[in-house]
Amino acid sequence: MTSPLERAGLRPRVDKALAAFLATQRSRLLAIDEVLADLADALDDFVLRGGKRLRPAFAYWGYRGAGGTDSEQVVAALAALELVQASALIHDDLMDRSDTRRGEPAIHRRFAARHAAAGWGGAGDSFGDSAAVLLGDMAMVWSDELLHTSGVEPADLARARPVFDEMRTEVTAGQYLDVLTVVTRDMSTERAGKVARYKSAKYTVERPLLMGAALAGAPAALTGAYSGYGLPLGEAFQLRDDVLGVFGDPAQTGKPAGDDLREGKRTYLVAAAHAALGPAEQAELEARLGDPTLDDAGVERLRALIRASGALARTEERITVLTSTALAALAAAEMAAEAREVLLELADAATRRAV
Repeated sequence: MTSPLERAGLRPRVDKALAAFLATQRSRLLAIDEVLADLADALDDFVLRGGKRLRPAFAYWGYRGAGGTDSEQVVAALAALELVQASALIHDDLMDRSDTRRGEPAIHRRFAARHAAAGWGGAGDSFGDSAAVLLGDMAMVWSDELLHTSGVEPADLARARPVFDEMRTEVTAGQYLDVLTVVTRDMSTERAGKVARYKSAKYTVERPLLMGAALAGAPAALTGAYSGYGLPLGEAFQLRDDVLGVFGDPAQTGKPAGDDLREGKRTYLVAAAHAALGPAEQAELEARLGDPTLDDAGVERLRALIRASGALARTEERITVLTSTALAALAAAEMAAEAREVLLELADAATRRAV
């Protein structure tokens, strides 16, 4: 069965648009100074050699569902979402002090290693951090440029632009709420839900759908249905990500097992466990969560606490409920049949991680 990400040849078309844009940007960088090839290489590797293209897929089928006509210009415009994603991931890895992303060194680690290999002066980690900040910023700036140079009609872009801008504000705000929650040690499920909603849920599914709808000039009823589908599905997507961050296979996640625990993530899964545990177990969870030296035995102990609390089962139940809510909204929407079919498949892929 063809993956929903491959329908309409979308994934290779998104990759082609990104490759063409990044090739142009490389030329611009090298015209400034040849040493900037390091930045171009790093972003090429990060953007072109990984990623599911889930956000462009939701946006594209939101566009097609609203009666939009397929074109390479629209695909290029929606590929801009991948540069927003690159920016968010590069900065997220830096803030979390993650060593890897998709099985490769995180960007700040890559540039720290470049510093060491070249024998440059100063602190290598500081150089790597600076490079990651700047490269993440550059990806965000370039997302805007790819959108407005995509060739989409100006009137269509004018409708989509507010959605794109709102999405980028929301994901940045969500990132801040995430790091704030770690340092304030907020264990409430309410706070965990808000972080998930703004850091990931809205910008993974709902906003891409609404961006596609805006490009197509969708009626208000359909955009409302897209929100009814996209927001709960995005939350279910993030909950699945939270489960994988604790219980996932590193071969699938591309990150060491238990990294979310070492990073001290106050996810819905962890917050639900904390709420259900007794005082002694709560104290143990609080003491071990966020310990960067947590070994495999420590990870297994925290996993056991989470399972015993019933939080894993409750999170799985919540994923099921949110997904059902999303699918009910999709079923009620008046939209193109093929797009409905693909969005149904994408919902399964996003919550089961079958892609």
